[in-house]
Amino acid sequence: MPVPFRGSTIDFAAQRAYASWMARQPVAGVAVWAHTGRGPHLSDDQRRVVLEEWRAALPEKVIVAGAKGRAMARDAKRGGADALLAFPVPENAVVYHDELSQELPVIAFYLYEAAGGVNYDDKTLHAILSLPNVLGIKVATLDSIMTFQRIAALMRDHPDKLLITGEDRFLGYSLMMGARAALIGMGAAVTDLQAALLTAHATGDNHAFLRLATQLDAFSQVTFTAPMEGYIRRMLWALAAEGVIPDDACDDPWGPELPASERETVRRAVREARVR
Repeated sequence: MPVPFRGSTIDFAAQRAYASWMARQPVAGVAVWAHTGRGPHLSDDQRRVVLEEWRAALPEKVIVAGAKGRAMARDAKRGGADALLAFPVPENAVVYHDELSQELPVIAFYLYEAAGGVNYDDKTLHAILSLPNVLGIKVATLDSIMTFQRIAALMRDHPDKLLITGEDRFLGYSLMMGARAALIGMGAAVTDLQAALLTAHATGDNHAFLRLATQLDAFSQVTFTAPMEGYIRRMLWALAAEGVIPDDACDDPWGPELPASERETVRRAVREARVR
């Protein structure tokens, strides 16, 4: 979940409106403090309030909290999170995941390197996934289908663990490759269409699956594009286009500035996703 900002200040009225709207969407839960939510950049107080708002709005749903170290993990546990999304680390990755899993169940995170991720090799991934309190792995390569295929094949040795797609730019294909859940930045908006895509795949409704995958591919090509860090602001724009948050609560203090013409492109993409 992105955090609505006005300048460098969180707009908590917009945050509450967003959480209330998301609570009515067909989702199993949400992720806070993750890359989309700028978790490592938020202050301790900001993270605490963001988690409080989401926990209050979604009391019966799963909340996953991003964690970059055991202090964040403990804060997440105190705030009522159900699981952790472990930000990647370059060294001692297995020990790191084991330590986090002492606080809450952990979802490992294979993130593309340009966004601060780490290229975990197969040996490391097997070791992480063998930890008893690791639930599975979220894979977000951005554009490396071959890497996703490699990890999907590796998951056959861990049938009790979840392969979770984070692939906004090839969401449909990642489900075809074996992902059984989605935890994606694109899910922050146009959420019902993405939930419908997962349902269509699970029920074998191939006609609906192909239609929805095509619609969402078009939407992702507008929102997940260079400069890639701009996707967070674009998702806030998409929420504003759907009337979820105010037009002026769409700032991302850590993201690049984007031209006004891009905002109109996002608005158009939201409209087109809804009418196809």
